[in-house]
Amino acid sequence: MRLRQRGTEWAATAVLFASSAFGGDWLTFGHDPQRSGWAIEETRLNPENVSALRLQWKTPVANQFSVLSALTAPVVAATGNRSVVYVAGSSGTVFALDAQTGEALWSRALRSMAIPRKGGLQGTFLCPNGITATPVIDKETGILYVTAADGALYGLDLATGRIRYGPVLFVAPFAKSWSLNLYEGTVYTTVSLGCGGGRPGLYAVDIRNPHQPTVREILLSDNFTAGIWGRGGAIIGKNGKIYGGTSDGESDPRHGDYSNSLVAISQKDLSVADYFLPVNWPYLKKKDLDMASASPVWFTWNGRNLIAQSSKEGVLRLLDADSLGGKDHQTPLFTARVGNEKDECCQGVGVWGALSSSRDSQGETWVYVPLGGPPAPNAPKFPITNGDNVHGSIMAFRVESDPRTGSPILEPAWISGDFNRPDPAVIANGVIFALSNGENADQHGGESKRFLNTSAAVLKALDAKTGKELFNSGTAMTSWVHFSGIAVADGRVYAVDHDSNVYCFGLGDASTGTSTSQTLATAKNAGENALSRSWVEGTLNQDEILANWIKRAVVTSSVAVLAAIVGLWAGFRSMRKASQS
Repeated sequence: MRLRQRGTEWAATAVLFASSAFGGDWLTFGHDPQRSGWAIEETRLNPENVSALRLQWKTPVANQFSVLSALTAPVVAATGNRSVVYVAGSSGTVFALDAQTGEALWSRALRSMAIPRKGGLQGTFLCPNGITATPVIDKETGILYVTAADGALYGLDLATGRIRYGPVLFVAPFAKSWSLNLYEGTVYTTVSLGCGGGRPGLYAVDIRNPHQPTVREILLSDNFTAGIWGRGGAIIGKNGKIYGGTSDGESDPRHGDYSNSLVAISQKDLSVADYFLPVNWPYLKKKDLDMASASPVWFTWNGRNLIAQSSKEGVLRLLDADSLGGKDHQTPLFTARVGNEKDECCQGVGVWGALSSSRDSQGETWVYVPLGGPPAPNAPKFPITNGDNVHGSIMAFRVESDPRTGSPILEPAWISGDFNRPDPAVIANGVIFALSNGENADQHGGESKRFLNTSAAVLKALDAKTGKELFNSGTAMTSWVHFSGIAVADGRVYAVDHDSNVYCFGLGDASTGTSTSQTLATAKNAGENALSRSWVEGTLNQDEILANWIKRAVVTSSVAVLAAIVGLWAGFRSMRKASQS
C-alpha cells in the first residue's frame, strides 16, 4: 500500500510539472521578487474582453478567522492541463484548489508546537496568533513554502501537500511575519510589532540543503516597533539588495536603529547597505505615520534601478535604488503629496498595501498607487479623472525624464473612480485589477467596531491607459477582506474574503464544478498520511532515485524520457514484488 501511495505522489508531481514553467504562474505575493504586481505572462485577458468576466466559482474552506485575519493572498502554479490555487488559513491549514473548478484537491494542517502567551498585543488584530505570511512557490522543486503560526517553515509538495521540507524554526512563535519571498535558494520574510517576542527585522533561511538549513537575521532596531510590515514583506531587487520600509522608533542609523526609514540590505551578508531617512521623521514618529504601511516596488527605467515608495503619510517618493536618498540619505529623486493632507494615522487614509509597476507595449514605465481616502487638495493634477473617489482610488503615474535635469520623475496620468479602500493593483495585458476591499479601517474604539460598517469586497478592472472602469464584480463577493491581495494567471483572477471564501473570476460561463483529476484526487489521499512513515520506506532507495530521475525529466520537458522512466519504475516494482514473494 505504501509503495502505491508513493508511486501516486510521483505520478501527480510528474503531471504537475510536465508543462513549461511560468506559463500561467503567480508564485508569490505581487507576482515576482520585486513585488511588481505585473502579470507579464498574461495574454488571455485584455481591455476588449475583460468586461465579460464572470464569477467562475466560489469555494469556502475550513478556516476560522482570527480577528481581522483569515486567508492569505492566493498563489498559483500552472501545468499543461491544470492550474492549482494555494491559500493558507489563519487557523493553521494550507489549502490547494483546482483553478478551473474550485474543487478541493488537498489540505494540510500544520501542527503548532507552542502555545501563544496571553496579554499585550497577542490575540489582537496586530498579533493574531495565526498564519499571516502569504506562502511562496518554488516551481523548480515543486514545493510550496509556508510559515506556520509557531514560526516553523514548512515545504509542502505542490501536488499532494506532503511535507518535503522542515519544519525548521524560522521566526519566533506567533510572530507577525509578512509575505514570504524566494530568491536564489533563500526564503525571506520580515517581522514586525514584537508579536510573540520576535524582534523586528529581516529573516532569511537557505533552503538548498534541507538537512542543514541556515537561518540568518538582521535586527533593524533595539525596540519592538520598527519592523517592516508592508504587505509584500521583503522586496528583492536585481541589484543584490533587499528593501523595505520600517515603522516607528528613535531613528539613529549610526547606532543601528533604522526606524522610520526605507532600508536596503545586502543579500550577501544581510548588512544594511543603504537607507533613506525622511527629514521629518520625528514628526512621522509623533503622528504614527510610519513608512511601513505600504511595500515599495523595485523596477528599472532607462538602465537605472529605481524604487517607488509611499505610506500612511500620503507622500509619494521616487528614489535611486542604488543610492537611497543620495549622499545625505535624505534626498529623493521626486516627491509629491498625494493624500492624507490632515496627517491622520489610523483611519485607512494614505497609502496602504503595496505599490505596483509595469512596462507597456510602447516601452513606457508605469507606477500604480492605492490611495485610501480622497486625494490631497494639492495632489498632482491628473489629466484623466474617472469620477468621485472620496473613499479611495488607484493613481497611475508614468516614469518620465525631467526636462531640466534628465532625472526620472513621476508624471500623473490618471486617477480612478471610487474604491472603498483599495488593495494593491495588479497589471495584466493592459488591464488593472484591484479590490475595493470594503473593510472598516478606523482603528479607534476597539477591535469589535472593525466588524461594523463593512461592505462586501468588489473586484474592479480598469483600462491601464485611462483608468476607465471596464468590469465590476458587483455582489459576487459576499464579505470584506483585510490586508490581502489578488492573483492573475492564465485568464483568471483569484481573490479571498474574511469569511474564508476563495473566488475565481474568468471569461465565459461559470464552471459546473464537475471537472476532476483522478490523479490528483488519489494523490490527495496519499498526502494526508505522509507523516505516518514506516521502516519500509527507509529501504526504498530505488524509489528515491527514480523520483529524482522523474523530476529531472520533467525539468527538461522530455515526454519520451519521462515515459521511459515510468516504465523503468514499473519494472523495478515488478522485480521487488517478485523478490518479496
